[in-house]
Amino acid sequence: MAQYITREELRRFAAELGAVETARVRKAATSRSLEGSTFLSHSSKDDDLVAGAIRVLENHGAKVYIDEIDPEMPPYTSEKTAGLLKTRIRDTSRFVLLASKNSKESKWVPWELGIADGVKGTSKIALFPASDSSYDQAWASWEYLGLYDRIVWGKLQNYQKEVWMVIDEKKNTAIELSKWLKGY
Repeated sequence: MAQYITREELRRFAAELGAVETARVRKAATSRSLEGSTFLSHSSKDDDLVAGAIRVLENHGAKVYIDEIDPEMPPYTSEKTAGLLKTRIRDTSRFVLLASKNSKESKWVPWELGIADGVKGTSKIALFPASDSSYDQAWASWEYLGLYDRIVWGKLQNYQKEVWMVIDEKKNTAIELSKWLKGY
């Protein structure tokens, strides 16, 4: 059975890095080349979860990009902000939405997902649900989130152990996260 990661588990993954390494991971995620990278969209209210999500994704081969401290982003929201975000989303290979209850309250998260859907299509987008429990789906209250595959922990058919995977719950199929990130 597939399970969603919990907010507490993501916080623990980040804490295991330590404060200095967490800061380094976040800084690296804003300054790398976009080619072949994965855009990680998230609510600013979920900042405590971002380093844990980056750790999971990068442990599976992703080069994660986050926009929050991108030196080219203007200090205030403007048309330039929107234009740069569109470019960053277009120029990355994959788009992952760290989905939580906070995502729904964000003004930018749904907009970024819409941009990604328009330029990437659903096959290059995955939700990374962060819930209060491993089966909680409170984050999924937007009907359109059902369009997208999800990053979960579980056992794939013909596998001896559990793995991180991207699951299509509509078709009941899945692929290892590392393969999805590489484009297989």
